[in-house]
Amino acid sequence: MNARPMTIHTPDWVKHAVFYQIFPDRFAKSDRVAKPNNLQPWDSLPTPEGYKGGDLLGVVERLDYLRDLGITAIYFTPIFQSASNHRYHTHDYYQVDPMLGGNEAFRELLEACHQRGMRVVIDGVFNHASRGFFQFHDILENGPSSAYLDWFFIEGWPLSPYDGARPANYRGWFNNRALPKFNTDNPQVREFLMRIAEHWVRQGIDGWRLDVPFEIETEGFWQEFRRRVKAINPEAYIVGEVWRDARRWLQGDQFDGVMNYLFAGPTIAYVAGARVDPAQVVGRDYVTSPPLTAAEYAREIDDVLSLYDWEIQLTQLNLFDSHDTARLLTIARGDRSSVRLATILLMTFPGAPSVFYGDEIGLPGGVDPDARRTVPWDRPETWDMETLAHHKQLIALRHALPALRIGTFHTLYADDAVFAFARKLNDQTVIVAVNNDEQARQVAIPVAHLLPDGREMIARYGNYRNLIVHGILHVFVPARDGLILE
Repeated sequence: MNARPMTIHTPDWVKHAVFYQIFPDRFAKSDRVAKPNNLQPWDSLPTPEGYKGGDLLGVVERLDYLRDLGITAIYFTPIFQSASNHRYHTHDYYQVDPMLGGNEAFRELLEACHQRGMRVVIDGVFNHASRGFFQFHDILENGPSSAYLDWFFIEGWPLSPYDGARPANYRGWFNNRALPKFNTDNPQVREFLMRIAEHWVRQGIDGWRLDVPFEIETEGFWQEFRRRVKAINPEAYIVGEVWRDARRWLQGDQFDGVMNYLFAGPTIAYVAGARVDPAQVVGRDYVTSPPLTAAEYAREIDDVLSLYDWEIQLTQLNLFDSHDTARLLTIARGDRSSVRLATILLMTFPGAPSVFYGDEIGLPGGVDPDARRTVPWDRPETWDMETLAHHKQLIALRHALPALRIGTFHTLYADDAVFAFARKLNDQTVIVAVNNDEQARQVAIPVAHLLPDGREMIARYGNYRNLIVHGILHVFVPARDGLILE
């Protein structure tokens, strides 16, 4: 599991990154970007339609906040011109949405991020476009005479792009007529999409996050995508939105990793347990129930770590929530200790951790669209400063200890409540123990195969120190908390 074969190469920088996911309309807005008038109040609850007016220059103005948090990479949900606040309905793949500040704002953002050593990954929506996409709009205007009929899947006439009482007569993603599906078997469509990917890598982005890539079944599509992107920047990160077993895409010839919901599901089931609110996870394609004991969680994690090559494991994008899910705090019915435990695991697990914007200050949010709330920059009294300090501490610890980033992974101990593992890199061994019980636990962790007797282990997170005696490290793990020992 921990061997590192030469056959698969993934971007080295990702193994050392801490990501932050930003939904641009909701993170921050700048007075330097002109806006239309009919915006929703920034502090009002989000709705499926309607804009708050966040933009990319607002992000630029908050980059020092992110650097202070310890963030080294940002993943943006779509930024291209679109008639939707989430921008998954793409109009023009070569134009950053004017409401976000346009291409000029994006260039400023890229430069500002790179000056701070931050990477930028953007969302690629290549399975489907929108009703406003030029080639599809041409079909709506010209009907059977359009030159672009074979760019999509037209099934009859007339087309009905808006009237749900009539058949759409074209194929949309998930039967959504707002999202006409590309015919990627058409070489012209395929080449169009490949050139978009190449263009933005040449403009300086550090990677692509791929929306619903499993929907594109054209033979060789993603292999060609990888070849062409990596030819421009071999260290570009390609990460797919695949919620389940992703071995098909993670053989070294397509993606460098996926959004690791296979880690998220069991971790939530372990740290939140019976606190999980079923209404907040219904219909989501990850498994957060039934509650898991530490022993059951350890087995789940070992299974996850056995799925992919170790080089791939180190560039998985680990997360607990995103724009597609309720926030963990709300899933756990407001229980902050669940977030604390989860964050310990997130920052010590193999793969790149990703924080959904606002999670670090205790921003709540239920299922879409509620999870897409705005950051209350003008109301810092609403921030959970303890959670913010906790995130900063653990992110700094990950940056300080190379073993937490690229060290091998060894499960050491698991009972009904306590899970302990080690990350080892050369002479550095870090032991992590977490306890989901309401009571503190004293446990004996076998470490003879990793560390010598007499070695003193001192807490880098928590307050504890002890010697290894007869191959055993006795630890006292606080209730609903953990220890990180070196």
